Amino acid sequence: PWMIQRFLPAVRAGDKRIILIDGVAMGQLNRVPAEGDIRANLVRGGAGQATELTKREQEICARIGPLLRERGLIFVGIDVIDGNLTEINVTSPTGIRAIKRLGGPDLAVPIWDAIENRLGKS
Repeated sequence: PWMIQRFLPAVRAGDKRIILIDGVAMGQLNRVPAEGDIRANLVRGGAGQATELTKREQEICARIGPLLRERGLIFVGIDVIDGNLTEINVTSPTGIRAIKRLGGPDLAVPIWDAIENRLGKS
């Protein structure tokens, strides 16, 4: 049976993008929708804010991180709204430039390190 994601009104406070590299949460930002919109995507007018992970978000990462790594997924972006995992993006996880711009780490370095380690070239 198909399930359609229910609307989470808490998106107005932000949709947190968390970047996992080789199964480990390495950076995050809170994407807040523009006034009058519910879409938090940065390319749709959402504003990025520096943020920390909540205990619930840390639990989500700890639970799914090893599964992502086992599947060979090196660079993954997950989205969490109000403690609910809403997306696992493995094809085009955006956010690393915004995380760096907001004072977070430069995640391009550990991404390439993880790729090289996986290929045995480190």
